[in-house]
Amino acid sequence: MRTDIAPAEIALRSATVLPTARAAHGPLGPLDSTLCATVDGFYIRPLDIGHDASTLHRWFVEERAAFWNMRDKSVDEVAAFYQSVEDSGHARAWIGSQDGASAFLFESYDPAHDEAGEHYDVRPGDLGMHLFVGPAEKPVSGHTRRIFQALMRFLFECLDAERIVVEPDARNTRIHALNCAMGFVHVKNVSFREKTALLSFCTRADFYAALQKTTTKGPSAMTQPTTEASVQHIIPTPQQATEHLAPDVWHNANRMLVRKALAEFAHELIIEPQRVGDAPGEDHARYEVKSDDGMHVYNFEARQLALRHWGIRPESIVCARKGEQQPLDALTFILDVKGRLGIKEEMLPIYLDEISSTLYGAAYKAVKAGPETPDLLSADFQAIETAMSEGHPGFVANNGRLGFDAGDYRAFAPEAGSPIQIVWLAVHKDDAAFHSCSDLDYSRLMEEELGVPTIARFREVVEAHRCRFEDYHLMPAHPWQWFNKLSIAFAAYVATNRIICLGYGDDRYLAQQSIRTFFNVSDRSKRYVKTSLSILNMGFMRGLSPYYMSGTPAINDYINGLVSNDPYLKSHGFTILREVASLGFRNRYYEAAVQADSPFKKMFSALWRENPLIHAGEGQRLMTMAALLHTDRHGRALLPALIEASGVTTQAWLDCYMNAYLAPLVHCFYAHDLVFMPHGENLILVMENHVPMRAILKDIAEESAILNKDAKLPDNVKRLAVDVPESVKLLAIFIDVFDGFFRYVSEILVEHGCCCEDVFWNAVARCVARYQADHPQFTQKFAEYDLFAPEFLHSCLNRLQLGNNLQMVNLSDPAANLKMAGNLRNPLAERRAVLCESRTQTGSEVIEA
Repeated sequence: MRTDIAPAEIALRSATVLPTARAAHGPLGPLDSTLCATVDGFYIRPLDIGHDASTLHRWFVEERAAFWNMRDKSVDEVAAFYQSVEDSGHARAWIGSQDGASAFLFESYDPAHDEAGEHYDVRPGDLGMHLFVGPAEKPVSGHTRRIFQALMRFLFECLDAERIVVEPDARNTRIHALNCAMGFVHVKNVSFREKTALLSFCTRADFYAALQKTTTKGPSAMTQPTTEASVQHIIPTPQQATEHLAPDVWHNANRMLVRKALAEFAHELIIEPQRVGDAPGEDHARYEVKSDDGMHVYNFEARQLALRHWGIRPESIVCARKGEQQPLDALTFILDVKGRLGIKEEMLPIYLDEISSTLYGAAYKAVKAGPETPDLLSADFQAIETAMSEGHPGFVANNGRLGFDAGDYRAFAPEAGSPIQIVWLAVHKDDAAFHSCSDLDYSRLMEEELGVPTIARFREVVEAHRCRFEDYHLMPAHPWQWFNKLSIAFAAYVATNRIICLGYGDDRYLAQQSIRTFFNVSDRSKRYVKTSLSILNMGFMRGLSPYYMSGTPAINDYINGLVSNDPYLKSHGFTILREVASLGFRNRYYEAAVQADSPFKKMFSALWRENPLIHAGEGQRLMTMAALLHTDRHGRALLPALIEASGVTTQAWLDCYMNAYLAPLVHCFYAHDLVFMPHGENLILVMENHVPMRAILKDIAEESAILNKDAKLPDNVKRLAVDVPESVKLLAIFIDVFDGFFRYVSEILVEHGCCCEDVFWNAVARCVARYQADHPQFTQKFAEYDLFAPEFLHSCLNRLQLGNNLQMVNLSDPAANLKMAGNLRNPLAERRAVLCESRTQTGSEVIEA
C-alpha cells in the first residue's frame, strides 16, 4: 500500500479501530461487498473497478495528484492496482458521490499489514484508510471538510468504528487544522519511509464532541461567519455518551479507585487497616478493612513506606461479603466507610457524584488512544500535557467536573485533547476592569493575541450594535461558560449591550490539566488564557474572582522581581510564568445580593499568562512535573524511563531534580518567607537529555503567600501577606512537597526497582543540608523552622474535601480550614548526619561525572 499523503485537500490518511466484538465483520468492516450508505448527502459504495477505473485515472493524472504516486499509470494499470487491493484480503476501496457525480475515493486497509502498523500497537480490528478528494467542477468553500465529516460518520456509524488514526505529513499544516476540527489528538511524530507523519487519534466520542455548534448570520450576528476552523458541536447519541463504559474497563477503573481510596484514607487515618498475615515480597503484608456494618471485608497486600504511605498491590484487593467475593465497586466502598468519612449527609450524594464522574473519566482515559511511556520520552510539551491520566495524586474524587455533560467532557476535559475555540465578548469598560504588568498595555496585548484583522472584525460587530468600540474591552470566555452561565445569568447585560457576543476567535486551544487554562496550538508563541469555569471540581467552583484579578498583574510583577533579582534563584534557573494581564467583570446584581465570597461573583474573569516555551533553550524541552507520577495503561511509569534514557545514575538524576525544584522552594521560604503551591500541575520542568535542569512555576497570584503579616509590601500586593500560626508555616514544604509529591515519587522509584527509599530521601536530605551549609545567615531560621524535625503536623486533603466539598478553603485565610490527623514522622529526621556532607557536588557536576 502507498504511504504517501497528498497535500492540502488532495489526500488524507486515516485508520479506524473496529471493536473486537464485531470481529465477525472481518478486519475491514462488514464483508458484504454490496454495503452502501448515504451520509450527509454523499452516497458511499464499494469501488466498481470496471466502471470507476477511468474516472480515477482522470483524477490521478492531474498535477495536484502528484502525492498519490499514480500520475504515470494507465487506466488498465489503475484497474490492476485496485484489483490487487481487493484481492489482498487486507484492503478495500470505496467511492463517494454527490448528485450522481463521483466526488472522492477512499481505500480501507488493515494496518497490521501496512507500514502504519509499525509505529503503534495495532489492536484487533484496526482499519486504515486513504482518502482522495476528486476535482470539483465548481470550487465550493468547505467542500473537503464536508466530505471528511461524511466519511467520519460512515466509518463510525456504518463500519462501527471506535477510533480513527491519521498520520498526515508533518508539513501539511492545512490538513492538521482539519484533523483538529474533527477531534483528532496528536500523539507523536513517526518516521515513515517517505515522510515524517503526525500520528493522531480520534474516537467516536472525540469526533462528536469536537463539532461545536456555530450559526451564521449577518455581520451583526453574535457569531462570526463559519470558517474551515469553526466546528459544529453535536451532542453524542445516548449510546455514544457511554460507549467507553465496557464491563472490563469499568471493573479496572473501580479497582484502581478503590486502591487509591484505601491508600489515601489509610494515610489520613480515616480508616485503619488491620494486619492479618504475611504476603510475598519484601516488607509486604496482608491487611483488611471492614465496612461500618462489618458485612463487607476488603482484603489486600501492601507495604508501608515513609510518611505513612500505603503501597497497595491493586490485583490483590478482594471484597467479600459473608465469605463470598464481590465485584469491586468504588461507590459501594465509599458507602461502606461513610461513617468514618466525616461527611455531612446532605453532601454525601454530591461526593458520590464526584466519585462517579472520576470513574467515568478513568474509563474514558483507559480506552482513549494516547501516547504510552516510550512515546512520551520524545513527545512535545502539549502531547505530554494531554497524556496525563491520573489527576491530583492525593484526592480520591479528583475529576468531579460537576456541570459537564457527556459531550462537554469530550470537548473540554484536558485528557480528551480536543482543540477548541474561545468565545470572545465585548464588555463595557464601566463593568469590567483591565489590569496588566508594567511592561504590557491593553492595545499591545490584543494585537498580539488576536491580530489586527480579527480586532477589525470584532469592531464591525460592536459598531453594528450602534456602540462605540472604544467603550469596550475584548474579553475571552470559556465556551461552556458562555452557553451555560453568562448567556443566562448575565442576560441583562447582553440585552442592554453591556456585553456583546463577538463569536469564536480564530485560534484553537488545548485545555491544560487545570481545566480552565488554555494553551494556543494555532500559534504556540502566544500566551496562555485562563477563564472562569463554573463547574464543581475537587472542592471548588472553578471561577475567577474579579477582585483577585485587579491585583494579579501587580503581584506577579512583585514576585517576579524577587525571583529574578535573587542571585541564588537565578543561579538555579528558577523562574515564574507571570500572569501578565487580567480582566474582571463585576455583576452588580450579585454584588448587591451577596456580601461574602461567593461563586456567583466569580463567573466572569480572565487572565493571560506568559508562554513557557520562551524558557526552553536549544536542546531542551518542557514537561509538566505531574509527568513524573505518570503510569501508562501497561503499568509503565515515565520516571524510571526518563532516568534510564538519561544515561546517568538514579542518584545523579535525583540530585539534579532536587537542585532544580526543591532547593529554590527552600530558599524562597527562608530568604523571603515566600511559599507557593508547588504540586505537579503547577510546575513545568525544563528537561535536557531527559534530566530536569530548571523549574518554572505558575499559578502565582492565587497560590502564593508571604508568611509574614508584618511584611512591608506595596498597597496593591498586600494581600500576599498572610497571618498563619507558626506551627503550620513549614507545612508549605512538609505537606505540599514532601507529603503531596515526594511520597508518590518515592513509591514509583521503589516499585519499579530504581532505588530503595533511602536513596530517594537521602537525595532530599542532601539538597536541604547543602542549602543550609551554604546559607549560614539563616541559621536561626533553620532552627526555628527545622526541616529535619522528628515529625510534623499532618494536614489532610481528603478530610478537607469531605468536610466541605463545595468550598474547601478560604483563599484569604488558607490555614483556617486545615484538617489535621496527628503527626507524620519526618523521613529527614534520621538523616541529620548529611548536614556534614560535602557541598562540592552540584547537580551539574554529578551529571558531568
